[in-house]
Amino acid sequence: MTNEKSAKPAKKRLLLVAILILVVIAGIGGYYYIRYFRPNVTGKHEYLYIHTNATYTDVYKTIQDSGIVKDPESFNSAANSMHYTTRVKPGKYRLHEGMTNRRLINMLASGAQEPVELSFHNLRLKEDFAGFVAKKIEPDSVSLIHLLDSTEYLKQFGFTPENVYTMFIPNTYQMYWNNTPDKFFRHMYANYEKFWTADRKQQAKDINLSPIQVTVLASIVDAEALHDDEMPTIAGLYLNRLKKGMKLESDPTVIFALHDFTIRRVLNKYLSYNSPYNTYLYAGLPPGPVMMPSVNAVDAVLNYRKSDYIYMCAKADFSGYHAFATNVADHLVNAHKFQQALNERNIKK
Repeated sequence: MTNEKSAKPAKKRLLLVAILILVVIAGIGGYYYIRYFRPNVTGKHEYLYIHTNATYTDVYKTIQDSGIVKDPESFNSAANSMHYTTRVKPGKYRLHEGMTNRRLINMLASGAQEPVELSFHNLRLKEDFAGFVAKKIEPDSVSLIHLLDSTEYLKQFGFTPENVYTMFIPNTYQMYWNNTPDKFFRHMYANYEKFWTADRKQQAKDINLSPIQVTVLASIVDAEALHDDEMPTIAGLYLNRLKKGMKLESDPTVIFALHDFTIRRVLNKYLSYNSPYNTYLYAGLPPGPVMMPSVNAVDAVLNYRKSDYIYMCAKADFSGYHAFATNVADHLVNAHKFQQALNERNIKK
């Protein structure tokens, strides 16, 4: 009887110890679950942007202030335990609602950011381009403009501030958000080099133009043409004028020189505006492009349509096509028809 009585308290003690152990294990498990494995990322933001030279304090403040996680304290605890505080990497990181602290921190610490997709075309000015790009990647427009206007910097690529715009080939590019301005330019130059294949360079040589000159002419062709199928004819016309030593007399170059892109009718008073971009005053190509030409326009110059045309004028039906002529007399007839059509529509400027 004595042994049975003494065994009962011992069993109770063991049971209590077992329960205590289970409670401790459950507590530890719950602690680790909350810290590492409980869904914590909210759906308030699609991306987390971490700037170059940002510290963990900066990252944590952004996460707190933006409401990126439900429980900032558990994130902070996990970040310290996982040594993320010393492994901050800049970038654009995609967030998914319900991500755990562990998954989020592993992504940030490894620098597994999502590439940015950058598409551009038909941008008219360098300032437009810099502003557009700055919305897609980390560098601001001021830092991009600084390089676009730097003679010393551009010299290494073979460009000048006037013609550097020819380096940017309209396309869709993938790159990381935290590019530096220099890395961005080198990325663009690498694609420029790929675009100008040996075949394209030979085509340019065959018409006595450099790749830069081809692109400058293409910008004029693109500005003139509303329809791509007319580009090779317009390119051929301008090449005829260049061969003959005639001034290009292109209206888009005058508009660019004036920087008044609201002009719909180029009046005689505009033609005397003194600018190297005014091809009514100066022979040859302007010093740089008047817009970012499309690839189609560049290829239209390289694959121009042969003709004897040296004059053109927009058609009076406002179809966007042109009436071409080989002589002044026919051109004046076409021009008179178009001027009448402008007057009928009361287009004075």
